[in-house]
Amino acid sequence: MTPNRRPRPAPNERELRLWKVGRALTLAFAAAVLVAGGIFYFLVVLLDVQEIGATAKLDAKTLFDLVKLSFGVVAGAGALVALVVAYRRQRVDEAGAHREATRLHTERFSQAVDKLGSDSPAVRLGGVHALAGLADDAPDDPLRQTCIDVLCAYLQLPFTPDPGTDPAHQEEHHRYLAFRKVRHTILRLIGDHYRRPRGTHRSWQGCDLDLTGVTIDGDMNFTGATFSDGEVHFDSATFSGGTVSFDGATFSGSDVHFSYATFSGGTVSFNGATFSGGTVSFGGATFSGSDVHFGYAAFSLGEVHFGYATFSGGTVSFSDATFSDGTVSFSDATFSGGTVHFSEATFSGSTMNFGYATFSGSDVDFTEATFSGGDVYFGYATFSGSDVHFGGATFSGSDVSFDSATFSGSDVSFDSATFSGSDVSFDSTTGPAPQGLLAAVGTPPPSGVTLPSAWILSAP
Repeated sequence: MTPNRRPRPAPNERELRLWKVGRALTLAFAAAVLVAGGIFYFLVVLLDVQEIGATAKLDAKTLFDLVKLSFGVVAGAGALVALVVAYRRQRVDEAGAHREATRLHTERFSQAVDKLGSDSPAVRLGGVHALAGLADDAPDDPLRQTCIDVLCAYLQLPFTPDPGTDPAHQEEHHRYLAFRKVRHTILRLIGDHYRRPRGTHRSWQGCDLDLTGVTIDGDMNFTGATFSDGEVHFDSATFSGGTVSFDGATFSGSDVHFSYATFSGGTVSFNGATFSGGTVSFGGATFSGSDVHFGYAAFSLGEVHFGYATFSGGTVSFSDATFSDGTVSFSDATFSGGTVHFSEATFSGSTMNFGYATFSGSDVDFTEATFSGGDVYFGYATFSGSDVHFGGATFSGSDVSFDSATFSGSDVSFDSATFSGSDVSFDSTTGPAPQGLLAAVGTPPPSGVTLPSAWILSAP
């Protein structure tokens, strides 16, 4: 699926725009008169000259002063004309310099793109570095974005899989490794440039990054990067090897999409990342073999979506993460394998939505998590084969709902959980009571805890 990209201004939008000479002179002269009038009024007030005597005569000295004043006005008008002409000349020179820089950039761009199409991996590497350098030196943002788009498009091109190390395919294997080096270099350069603070030389922060459908089988380092503008797309990308790090990154205003991405190998890390605005979407993603870590991440604003995601293998960890505001949604997600950790996470003000989620085979761990504020919703969720642990969890202020959930075969445990102030509802829930829930809640249940009557009657 190709994302809707925001329209970027074309390079020719920076064409020279100048006022006509007459208009420029008129406005400049009017401004000069206003300034002169203001100065004259200030001097009059300063000298406390309130009126001019009616008997004053026009003597030779006064006439000479008027002549000097007239010549001064003429000289000032001439200086004003010279100033306007100099302004126009400067603007014309600037426009000419920009056109020349654009022309040189276009020539270099064409040469770099030609290198990317070479049959030689070494020449392609040269083209990659040339394009990255052009993006750094681009005279305006649209030209920089064009260079980044070409690098991303190269990664989106189909490539021949590794034929293996069989001696009969040794040459093809070496060729595959050589061209993979080109792709890995682009991945490395993208990470290097996005880590640079915005506004500094060689920083690409704020630019769009389209890696839709790309296979990421090498290292990418976004550690400490800030995603505060632009759009970043990893839609339908495949993370199949290497380490991709978003550790300490800040997601504060941009849209970052991992929709329908596949995490099948390697490690993807969001440890210590801050989600404080914008939208980060993992909707429809598949976690089947990668280790994905959100440890100590802070979700304080914005929206993070895992709706319809499938967790079928590997490890996804939110251990020690803090959810203090915003919305994190796992609605309709499927937990059919692997391990998902929320152990010791803190839910103090956000909305966590597991509505209609299916827990059929994963190990989902909320051990010693703290639910002290916000809403946590497991409504209509199905627990049919997973191990889901709330052991030692504290429910002290959240609104937690398991309404209409189904417990039909999972090992769901609330051993040693504490219910001291939250509204926790299991209304219309079907199936046996989760292990340790009745002992943790107490019989009869305290105010704010709603249990099915069949569970209460079955309590020892």
